[in-house]
Amino acid sequence: MQFAGFWIRVGAYLIDAILLAIFIYLFQSLTGINMGASYSANMGDLSAAGGEDVASPLGSVISFLIYLVYFAGLESSAWQATVGKKALGLIVVDTSGNRISFLRALGRFFGRLLSAIILMIGYIMVAFTEKKQGLHDKLASTYVLKGQPGEYSTAGVFE
Repeated sequence: MQFAGFWIRVGAYLIDAILLAIFIYLFQSLTGINMGASYSANMGDLSAAGGEDVASPLGSVISFLIYLVYFAGLESSAWQATVGKKALGLIVVDTSGNRISFLRALGRFFGRLLSAIILMIGYIMVAFTEKKQGLHDKLASTYVLKGQPGEYSTAGVFE
């Protein structure tokens, strides 16, 4: 198994973040639900936008669910990766090399929140661990590998 290092994973996340920002902006524009993604035409000058750029409670919940479904759904899918990971040739597997279940991907998602809350140390761990695992990977017993779906194991999600 060839483990994916810190910088390639950062690149994959940047691709995902850009795609999600565009989707959330479009969703907000079409629905009118304030998800905290609105800026004035004056390069993000909040005073020109009324001084407020706070998501509504409903917008916060919808935004959170979009991220949850995106990451957990795609990483447990046949792709075994988000769009950013797929673009850079990465997949997410369990410690046996199998595709992860939605529940494991959900646990990994919540582990990512913990990785971020502790000053991003959970993410920085990727650069310093032998198998390039962040805290969220260790908690969910997953690896991020360079490869294609099914390359490391033939077992399916429910096998």
